[in-house]
Amino acid sequence: MAARSWISSDMKALVVNALRSGFELEDIDIATPIGREVLIDVQASGLCHTDLLFATHDIVPIPAVLGHEVSGIVAGVGPDVTQFRVGDHVVGSLAQTCGSCARCQSGRTFQCEHPESTLRRQNDEPRLSRKGIGLFQGLGLGGFAERALIHENQLALLRKEMPFAQAALLGCGVVTGAGAVLNTATVSAGDTVVIFGAGGVGLNAISGALIAGASRIIVIDIRPKRLDVAKQFGATDVIDSTQTNPVDALRNLLPRGADHVFDFVGLKQIAEQGLAMLSVGGGLYLVGVAKPEVSIELNIFDAIGGQKRIQGVNLGSTNFKRDIPMYAELYLQGRINLDDLVSKRIALRDVNDGYAALKDGSLNRVVITSF
Repeated sequence: MAARSWISSDMKALVVNALRSGFELEDIDIATPIGREVLIDVQASGLCHTDLLFATHDIVPIPAVLGHEVSGIVAGVGPDVTQFRVGDHVVGSLAQTCGSCARCQSGRTFQCEHPESTLRRQNDEPRLSRKGIGLFQGLGLGGFAERALIHENQLALLRKEMPFAQAALLGCGVVTGAGAVLNTATVSAGDTVVIFGAGGVGLNAISGALIAGASRIIVIDIRPKRLDVAKQFGATDVIDSTQTNPVDALRNLLPRGADHVFDFVGLKQIAEQGLAMLSVGGGLYLVGVAKPEVSIELNIFDAIGGQKRIQGVNLGSTNFKRDIPMYAELYLQGRINLDDLVSKRIALRDVNDGYAALKDGSLNRVVITSF
């Protein structure tokens, strides 16, 4: 199906013009789809910490349009698109996959060797521009905008019964949190799980542990409100690390240590506490990033004697074309809790306030639903 030529090129979007300057609402231009590109009328876009990290640290080119938890309705398609039609409901994934390399062909799309193939070539007109100057499109998505132009290999098809706000979270928070448990760690029935950080991604890890049949799901955080929410999501035990040494508290619950520890915070002290909590043969999974420069110390003798594993987790090791429809189906069956993740709905212009509201830990996820 050819691209629809009547599509307007002008739209509202949030632009990061300088590091730590916030998100500024501006009029920008979006190109007509070419090749395998799909134009989306954005219906929901989640506020993830990663976009705030990009907006405050020198990681991606600036100026940029960020936002990578995006769902919407297909408004137009490029001439080579085969997977989607106008009117389809879709959700974006930050996994940029070529679909053709050996890693993609083996199902490890999260390790794609040519993620750049989902972007336009250097000599092509930019997808997003302002007064003729190109803008960087965050992770190939750029969901903090009225519309998004995305390669079809970064989109998953949704059933139309799936609500957009909950669907938007599937592309990052859900596949990362639940995927770390189910795909990376391959938690089995009866295993014990520790989760550092009861934010939006950590709550999805609880859901993943429930699906896997973990016997104990122990959540550690510094905010009592978050720990209360963790219990609602299915945590069997919670630890307030401001009131007790979390390693000692964990060992009181599990004297032999835990099979799996997931760090969704990304601080040196927490990762090292996680190492100290592992049982023989246990695994520590590093998922969250507080600051890009954080490192940890490891005693090699202890690691060998305890047969400990440390693994970095990217995108929850997700094959998102498979995983996103699966999680959506589990939600529609009432088997995974996404409703309580959507704590607040805001307008596009209010994203700076939305990120500020997330700081005190009382909200799970903020989602843009008004554009």
